[in-house]
Amino acid sequence: MSDESENEEISDLSNPDVTTKYRAAGDIVNKALQKVVEACVPDADVVMLCEMGDKIMEEETGKLYNKKDKEGKKMEKGVAFPTCVSVNEIVGHFSPLPGESRLLKAGDIAKIDLACHIDGFIASAAHTIIVGGEKVTDRKADVIMAAWNAAEAALRLVQVGNKNSQVTEAFAKIAEDFKVKPMQGVLSHQLKKHVIDGNRTIICAETPEEKVEEFEFELNEVYSIDIVMSTGEGRGKETEIRNTVYKRAVENMYSLKTQKARQFISEVQKRFPVLPFTLRAIEDEQVARVGVSEARRHELLDEYPVLKEANNEFVSQFKFTLLLLPGGTKKITGLSLGSLQEQAASSLSVVDEDMKKLLATSANPKKAKKKKDKGEKGEAAEEG
Repeated sequence: MSDESENEEISDLSNPDVTTKYRAAGDIVNKALQKVVEACVPDADVVMLCEMGDKIMEEETGKLYNKKDKEGKKMEKGVAFPTCVSVNEIVGHFSPLPGESRLLKAGDIAKIDLACHIDGFIASAAHTIIVGGEKVTDRKADVIMAAWNAAEAALRLVQVGNKNSQVTEAFAKIAEDFKVKPMQGVLSHQLKKHVIDGNRTIICAETPEEKVEEFEFELNEVYSIDIVMSTGEGRGKETEIRNTVYKRAVENMYSLKTQKARQFISEVQKRFPVLPFTLRAIEDEQVARVGVSEARRHELLDEYPVLKEANNEFVSQFKFTLLLLPGGTKKITGLSLGSLQEQAASSLSVVDEDMKKLLATSANPKKAKKKKDKGEKGEAAEEG
């Protein structure tokens, strides 16, 4: 479809229908995330938690937008990134097959990460919890509070006219105050219709080898902001754990040789043509195991690897989706700090003066001003 086409679909936030779909997806993501968080108790099985998150997202998106279009097609919706529950030193993407799972233990730092979409409009979120509800005062507390404060800084910095480099600098300053490291290789991406990894990115940790192009945030853009902090070096290493999260590399084509591999890639193209999926979602596990190795060999899939920090280190994560609307930046996913406020009792805090000033500002100043005449209640609602 060309830009000149009269039927050209407006798929950014200038179209109110698009904003509504993002918000609806955001509500579902928050519901799924909250339910999985509540189920992260000692002895909970990670595979069951992942299945639960995916099931909620499938069921809830299945209740909306069920009318067929003029051509008789149903709207695409469902999981946009499979539920992952990554514990302690595991950086992310742990969404295991049955039989390759693990049980949560009291005191574990668990990171829950998931996303869904409605009509290709994606909302994503991640949250960190301390399993078992115990209070921690050690490095676990430091790494959680570093990531939370960095998330709060990003919420205030991802504004029309600001630059992505300002956000990366804030991550570095806050990490330093909490004596932790932002995780290398982690990117926050612009979201577009059916695109979870847009070209505009914010890098979590800039290094001489890893840099991204600087740009200014613009009106009607959508971003998934991903903050990952580590008590270790901030560099993920390969693991022996099976990688199970993949995305079809749409630019590559190849006719696979074995019947199982062809069956696998055919199912992927039909059910997950552009967004990430877990091997667990493939109906026949044997087909998934055989098919994935051949599909990878011929570069038909992009892999989301399970990386880890050194043993006895801890990694925390918060992720949320932002809409850059005319009334200001609106956060549509992500849970509040909640019980972590009490549980993660870090002796460290933000000391950088610029960051302290930034964090003291309202996360939604434009809206707050408009609501002043309605009293403080309106302002508090905007903060949440």
